[in-house]
Parts: sequence; C-alpha cells; structure tokens
Amino acid sequence: MPRIVGVDLPKDKKLLFALPYIFGVGLEMSRRIIQALNLDPNLRANRLKESEIAQINSFIQSHYQVEGDLRRDIQQNIKRLVSIGCYRGSRHKAGLPARGQRTRTNARTRKGKKKTIANKKVAPKK
Repeated sequence: MPRIVGVDLPKDKKLLFALPYIFGVGLEMSRRIIQALNLDPNLRANRLKESEIAQINSFIQSHYQVEGDLRRDIQQNIKRLVSIGCYRGSRHKAGLPARGQRTRTNARTRKGKKKTIANKKVAPKK
C-alpha cells in the first residue's frame, strides 16, 4: 500500500483513481500529475516503485497545497469570515448554506437532522 503525502492509497486501484484519495487532489489534478511525471495512468497503485512514489510525493508537495495545509487554510478562511461578521461568516456560524441555496426545503446536509417544532393551535374562525 503506497503512502503519498501521508495518505495510504488503495492498492487495487489504478493510479489515476487512487491519487484523488488525497484531500485536495481531484481527477483532473491526478491526470495532470501523471502526465507531468510521464507515468502510466493504468498502473495499479501497488505496482509503483519506491522511486516513483518519491517522485509523486515531491511533485505534489512542491506544486500543490494538499491535505493538512489545505484543510488548515480552509478553516482559517472560514474563521476570518466569522470574525469580520460578514454574511457568509454568519451563515457558517449558524450552520446554514453559505452560497444562496434555499433552506425552506432541503439543506439537510448543513442543517442536520430535522427538528420538529410544535405548532400553536389556531382558534377556528367564526
């Protein structure tokens, strides 16, 4: 099981699909990395040589921000938004969608499990 940038890649997957297991590396970036290093995208991750692993490791660390650094950067950006009190920061603070999505229905990913609120009984009209 090859370890790249502190992440164990799945050994049975092709390199093209194994690299996106690293936080901050998607399919397109994986293609660019493989192309830049002239590696075979169909090569299984467990077939990588130590030299190729080291090559991928150094390339990713020198050209991209991934894993812990990227996570820290994202968290700092959110903290900055919250501290300056802007609209997006208040949405993050309240745990609501920050990009204009509706919240009357859906938005369950951000809002969490549904909380039922008891309705006030309305007196019937005469």
